[in-house]
Amino acid sequence: ETAGNTAMTVDESGATARPLQPAFLAVPAAAQDNMASSAYVTTVLGTEVFDTGGDFTGNTFTAPVAGKYFLCANLTVAAIDHDATFYTQVAIQTSNKYNSENWSVQNFLDAEPDSFTYQLSGTFQLDASDTAYMTYRTTGPGAAQEDVYDSGNVEFTNFGGILMV
Repeated sequence: ETAGNTAMTVDESGATARPLQPAFLAVPAAAQDNMASSAYVTTVLGTEVFDTGGDFTGNTFTAPVAGKYFLCANLTVAAIDHDATFYTQVAIQTSNKYNSENWSVQNFLDAEPDSFTYQLSGTFQLDASDTAYMTYRTTGPGAAQEDVYDSGNVEFTNFGGILMV
């Protein structure tokens, strides 16, 4: 216990539960339409599914303590401009690290899809007060037409993380 709260429980098998461990999962509250082309666009996340510790605000997670964090992003995008977009990129950006995946739209999609889900995860060393958020970028001569898909369900677009150690 710490300050009257259960900090850790160990069961008979040795499994531990840490109910105060910083963790979060957030999803969009609405679609994010016509994202700017050739710019890093922060994904707007308006609904917290959970936020142990209250460290997620707006679109940004702020590390409460220094440690190693596992962060993951799932981003479903609709209206990708297949004929004009050269590549797309989803990224997790932190105060001291940038982790991204790039896709050549014209090489991996035969035509403009109804939607496409990008997934990215990684382990990040964060100091106390470092921040993390998710971005999307498209590059090419195409129109600003791509949309973050939202149906109010966590399986389409989400950003989450947990302090590991």
